[in-house]
Amino acid sequence: MSALRWLSVAGLVLLPNARSRLPVGGRRAFLGQIRILPGLPSMLRRPYSLDISAELLRTQGFINGRWVSAPDTFPVLDPATGEELAQVSDCGPQQARDAVSSAYKAFLSWKCQTAKERSALLRKWFDLVNQHNEDLAKLITAECGKPLKESLGEITYSASFLEWFSEEARRVYGDIVPPAAKDRKMLLMKQPVGVASIITPWNFPSAMITRKVAAALAVGCTVVVKPAEDTPLSALALAELAVQAGIPPGVFNVVPCSREKAPAVGEILCTDPLVSKISFTGSTATGKVLLKHAAGTVKRVSMELGGHAPFIVFDSADVDKAVAGALASKFRNSGQTCVCSNRFLVQSGIHDAFLEKLGKAMDAELRTGHGFEPTTTQGPLINVSAAEKVEHHIEDAVSRGAVVLKGGKRLEGSFMQPTLLSNVSTDMLCMREETFGPLVPVVKFNTEEEALAIANASEVGLAGYLYSQNLSQIWRVAEQLEVGMVGVNEAVISAAEGAFGGVKQSGLGREGSKYGIDEYLEVKYVCIGGLTL
Repeated sequence: MSALRWLSVAGLVLLPNARSRLPVGGRRAFLGQIRILPGLPSMLRRPYSLDISAELLRTQGFINGRWVSAPDTFPVLDPATGEELAQVSDCGPQQARDAVSSAYKAFLSWKCQTAKERSALLRKWFDLVNQHNEDLAKLITAECGKPLKESLGEITYSASFLEWFSEEARRVYGDIVPPAAKDRKMLLMKQPVGVASIITPWNFPSAMITRKVAAALAVGCTVVVKPAEDTPLSALALAELAVQAGIPPGVFNVVPCSREKAPAVGEILCTDPLVSKISFTGSTATGKVLLKHAAGTVKRVSMELGGHAPFIVFDSADVDKAVAGALASKFRNSGQTCVCSNRFLVQSGIHDAFLEKLGKAMDAELRTGHGFEPTTTQGPLINVSAAEKVEHHIEDAVSRGAVVLKGGKRLEGSFMQPTLLSNVSTDMLCMREETFGPLVPVVKFNTEEEALAIANASEVGLAGYLYSQNLSQIWRVAEQLEVGMVGVNEAVISAAEGAFGGVKQSGLGREGSKYGIDEYLEVKYVCIGGLTL
């Protein structure tokens, strides 16, 4: 007996593994009638229904304002159950070239619209995202696995970039520079760079798109988005809302593709001479590959790459606040965010108290399950490989002397128990590379200098956190941490108003804030001479 999942879309029932179509009524799209894989927890053995507006459940590519099918399709899976959610058009190099060509043609007119006109369209897009926030959140939970409450939070975060950059669109100012000669005037103008390729990850399938695209569109650039193969549905839903907002054809394009076609599509998006800018969020290894592609035509590049965030708790810290911060920073999206704390450094004077309170808090507040369960705080990891990596980090740490205080076990499918380790040393794998999962390795340290040395002993530097009530110490450590962002007595630091980005091998450029818009602008110097003044 095969598993059955069906979609009701625009009056049709689509069977993903067949070509048959059965007419049904209604204007809602829903996924249900599921036979869950055996051996999963009881909460995963019951059907989960995804009831959303049919117009938001799109499965084709979006190029030049049209929904475009590709010769092949690829499956999108529920990471909690392994069940198929939908079959999505598997765009290849030709579709990527078509999208770039459409974006370039649209750029020639989009850049001529006034900042006020572009601002108004972004604001309409923002309003529509908020209007459909529940449906968009359900899509994220279905394809990404994060708890629905977190998905709703992501949609709020995603919409905030549309709002922020709709406002920043009208604040792109140039300069008039005092010249050395009396017969001339010197002007510095800011102009859009052109077509931008936007390559985004699966862990924030909506917000990572709007954080880049809103800035690009605000200044007059056009974009081609390649969403992660695990989570294309959120990107396609945003495309539908862009149409409803009145974004012109060709300005916003989406080319979903499978893991197998991703390298070829990515190469087109990074080498096509009509592309002027690349923005990528993902692993450092992939970022290096894209940088090599971009070098051939010397494209503008901004990248938000891997992190390995230290979370430092000093003796002067409020331990209860530090524990709450640790939970928020580590276990959001089951530890699958680029700014998740990865290395926990706790000063010897409060080390034992911190471990005890954190262990109790984990027992009291963390619940593993399907993202649609109201009590779930910890959904699945994105796939089995991700769970295997966390499991390997735990096994390596234990083999080197770490002690498992909580969790430590692999569950069914891609689920992992939230895990707390003590007696951790810096030679362990979890201290040397990003885990991207619900693992808390705690290292005891004695001095501020020792903590900084451990924290900065990394090739990457995205975010860092510290808990202290000593103001002088706060200033010293915040300045000396080799990261692009620091949370002081605060574990949730991302905001549209803040400059998001890292140092070292964590990337190039900044997103969000007033600086994020500069990534899509060129400065042109104009000198007008021969003037009689």
